[in-house]
Amino acid sequence: MANIHFSLAGEGRGHAARARTLVDELSKRHTVTLHTFGDAYSFLSPLYAGSDVAVEELPGLRFRYDRRGRVDYVRSGLANAPALARIARTSQRLADRLRSERADLVLNDFEPALPRAARRAGVPVLGIDHQSVLAHADLGALPAHLRRHAAFLGFFVKRWTPRADLRVASSFYRPGRKAGSEDVRFVGVLLREAVRRATVTVEDHLVAYVRSGTPDSALDVLARSPIEVRVYGRGWFPPRGALVPREVSEDGFLADLASCTAVVTTAGNQLVGEAIHLDKPVLGLPEPGNREQEINAWFLQASGAGRALDFDRLDDAALRGFLDEVPTLRVACRGTDVDGTRPTLDLIDSALAGGLSPAPAGGFGVRRPRQA
Repeated sequence: MANIHFSLAGEGRGHAARARTLVDELSKRHTVTLHTFGDAYSFLSPLYAGSDVAVEELPGLRFRYDRRGRVDYVRSGLANAPALARIARTSQRLADRLRSERADLVLNDFEPALPRAARRAGVPVLGIDHQSVLAHADLGALPAHLRRHAAFLGFFVKRWTPRADLRVASSFYRPGRKAGSEDVRFVGVLLREAVRRATVTVEDHLVAYVRSGTPDSALDVLARSPIEVRVYGRGWFPPRGALVPREVSEDGFLADLASCTAVVTTAGNQLVGEAIHLDKPVLGLPEPGNREQEINAWFLQASGAGRALDFDRLDDAALRGFLDEVPTLRVACRGTDVDGTRPTLDLIDSALAGGLSPAPAGGFGVRRPRQA
């Protein structure tokens, strides 16, 4: 039995869903401690209450939005300055703990404190996230403006967390590898067992996953949908038109997702991948100003498994046009393999069996897996 510490970013549901998939498998054989904040902490903490999995809160970063629903990077930076200042202190505290507990492996999903602690403590780090696609994939197929955004984001991604001893880039699309990124493994999305085994039906409703920053105009369009729209992520609000609010419920969300006609969602990697796996066409609406989601939306459109649209272009005609295309889009979903769960678990098993050597304390160098 190994001692694994796993840290993840707390914004949105994608990081938490990836962690849930891995923890449910790893905790059957190993001791696992989760470190996170924000949405992920709120979701995972009650989920593992009373279990052998510890969920501990870290200082973390949250996006701020302007009145138009766009990510406000200036406000986000100012609001997150105290958390940034605490990273060094947090990583020192965590390094002491990793040493005292003789941790065997650190898993990291785009959270900066724990991998820095692992470097100090001499513990191998396996990075598992979606953001690494932006830094290590060949994204030459993107249009020029998105290639520029990807290059900027990739620069940030490489510097946000220390380079892992091995990195797993999880994505519903499969880009080629950029030169110099031989130590990155590209896999599909991580799907928990309940998703992989879900019974898929097609009933007369949509699932909409939206955030608090979603423009009211988009909700007005969905309220006029010709079929019921079950809305998650927005919290409770009075039902109106076709909109039916749903409280956060893991089982309820999966049941609605597995039985829906199609999905309307912000263009987060994880939910798009889950929907495609369940043969559910996706109308991807990237959050205004969220360049990562704009890139996801472009690949969604290119895959043929969905359509992409800016929030301000969503109107009644666009929604009905998407619904008319659903049968054709569903065929593309059925021909797309997005499941990266088993390859990722195999890489973790290899790391625990001695397949990784930690970089020197304080260093950010990559160490290739040792050959068996």
